[in-house]
Amino acid sequence: MNPSLHIGFLLFPGVTQLDLTGPVQMLSRLPGAVVHLAWQNTSPVRTDAGFCIVPTTDFHDCPPLDVLCVPGGFGIGDQMVDAQTLAFLQSQGQQARYVTSVCNGSLVLGAAGLLKGYRSACHWMWRKYLPLFGAQPVDARVVRDRNRISGGGVSAGIDFGLALAAELSDDDTARLLQLAFEYDPQPPFEAGTPDKAGPALVARLVALQGDRIQLTEQRILEAARRCAGFAPVSPTRASASPQHGPTGPAA
Repeated sequence: MNPSLHIGFLLFPGVTQLDLTGPVQMLSRLPGAVVHLAWQNTSPVRTDAGFCIVPTTDFHDCPPLDVLCVPGGFGIGDQMVDAQTLAFLQSQGQQARYVTSVCNGSLVLGAAGLLKGYRSACHWMWRKYLPLFGAQPVDARVVRDRNRISGGGVSAGIDFGLALAAELSDDDTARLLQLAFEYDPQPPFEAGTPDKAGPALVARLVALQGDRIQLTEQRILEAARRCAGFAPVSPTRASASPQHGPTGPAA
């Protein structure tokens, strides 16, 4: 029998469900995998898609994790200043084999003090805030820096899941998973990155989400002020220039 591989995801109100369910679907098929969806209690948690996901454990009962993963979503703002969530991440992150994130979940790791001195991916809209937490932003689908592995925006969580599956098992297992889920992306439009979409579409998206962006930014800046060990900088000065990581450029 395979020894248990405990893989835990932070499940929180306002999570982008694909950030969570994409990598969960991949990693849950690994030999010995036991997936934990952890939250402060076990009541159903409402995602940003409007439906709920039920946690499998609360923070207190969550076992020590081999893999800790924080997905993203507009709900990250509240989590970045929530003492209970940050304490859970700090405790698990200190002993986990891998500390990981998807999308702007990397900012929550940063607020917990788990990314200082590490390179990290993040959704393009939020990548510029990583230096506020001592992290180096990288424009890539998947970034690995020692035992920190991060995925870029939303759909990159599936790439992240496959990369982590190969790390936890082997390349052949990851290839089998890719085949099993017929993961062969061929998007109907070339608009998946700001460069491909163009400035007009980017401006339209930012305007549509303006209120939520502003509220989340306030929480990010509050979290940065609370963090010790480095001086917060203006987010407008934080580097967001493209930097290709070890897995190649963003696609």
